[in-house]
Amino acid sequence: MKNSKNYHDEQNNINTLRMREVEATLPSFCRQFFRGVQEYTSSRTRLAYAYDLRVFFEFLHSQNSVCSGMKITEFPLSVLDRITREDIEEYLDYITYYVKDGKEYSNNERGKKRKLSALKSFYNYYFRSELIKTNPAALVPIPKQHEKQIIRLDVDEVAVLLDQVEEGEKLTKNQLKYHNKTRLRDMALLTLLLGTGIRVSECVGLDINDVDFKNNGIKIRRKGGYEAVVYFGDEVAEALHDYLEKRHHVIPVEGHENALFLSMQNRRITVRAVENLVKKYASNVTSLKKITPHKLRSTYGTALYQETGDIYLVADVLGHKDVNTTRKHYAAIEDSNRRKAAKAVQLREK
Repeated sequence: MKNSKNYHDEQNNINTLRMREVEATLPSFCRQFFRGVQEYTSSRTRLAYAYDLRVFFEFLHSQNSVCSGMKITEFPLSVLDRITREDIEEYLDYITYYVKDGKEYSNNERGKKRKLSALKSFYNYYFRSELIKTNPAALVPIPKQHEKQIIRLDVDEVAVLLDQVEEGEKLTKNQLKYHNKTRLRDMALLTLLLGTGIRVSECVGLDINDVDFKNNGIKIRRKGGYEAVVYFGDEVAEALHDYLEKRHHVIPVEGHENALFLSMQNRRITVRAVENLVKKYASNVTSLKKITPHKLRSTYGTALYQETGDIYLVADVLGHKDVNTTRKHYAAIEDSNRRKAAKAVQLREK
């Protein structure tokens, strides 16, 4: 019997194969960039760079006279020195909305920010390596992103969500057919997300031996590839215990023996399946909020911050490398806490 696949290594292998496919559509000099950033970026980040750079080069090929006469794969490195700040600004304007092969594409502020960030990293690499003389990407400011209100479930909605999983009251007849088979798994999975704030990718990557009931902790692989231990409470422990009693009687597909959460096909559950699972139950809880696994993470982060008031603890538990990322997300709660502080000290008795 083959060893059970390590989820994270398997994802890296998939990304590597996809990367090769995309690289084959890019100028040959791009390979040097991807090799150069390999040590400090994940395979997922490099793949995202590749997709974004392909959009940029396709724009140059179709919209810029400097490059229109050449195949994209034949672009020389010197073409980067012929691109101006204005060209990049035109590119950002172009990707707001464009049509390719009959399909419509659009980018909001967040999408433009990501694509420009990829371009800045790309240009910075060649400029610092003294392979090009100009760096027009450095002259283009990152598009300002308007802050969105954090969508999260309130305490009552969390209770209703878990009741939905337990009882399945508002599920359709078709959904109820499978509910008895998946109820314990769904309860364990959602309770774990709500009770620890882990990312959906971290959740699906869990193996059975990553769960430590002695210390009520799970070992996860964070973004960036490093391992961390996250602790959980009694409600999560109980849900995991109940699920694992049933899980141990399931015979997984070969290569998926170690996976903690299995699909109906007895394979490691996918990110898409968890997203659909959350959507299925949450749609019966609230129609005004679009609840995703990430919103469950926000729900946990909010509850933890409101309970402790410790932004550094929240950042650590959620795996944010920079506390400013956490502070930005929970700024509204910080402001609310400051307002409470103003009323906490009484100077004279009334």
